Amino acid sequence: MQVELYTSPGCPYSEAAREDLEWRGIEFVEFDVEKDREAYERMLALTGGKRTVPVIFEEGKPVQVGWKGQGCSV
Repeated sequence: MQVELYTSPGCPYSEAAREDLEWRGIEFVEFDVEKDREAYERMLALTGGKRTVPVIFEEGKPVQVGWKGQGCSV
């Protein structure tokens, strides 16, 4: 299973999502949407233009936008 995590530095919800995936032993690739413009554009395309992090994708499909109903705007 390919898991991607789209985050932004300083976003506590991004940190919480990262820590949860690590705690559950799920391997993932993390993309910082503030530093990686291509990742930002990909996130927008796959979420229908949502500008909120964190976003978790499994197998190229968004499974979660935000963290427990909260997120940071980017």
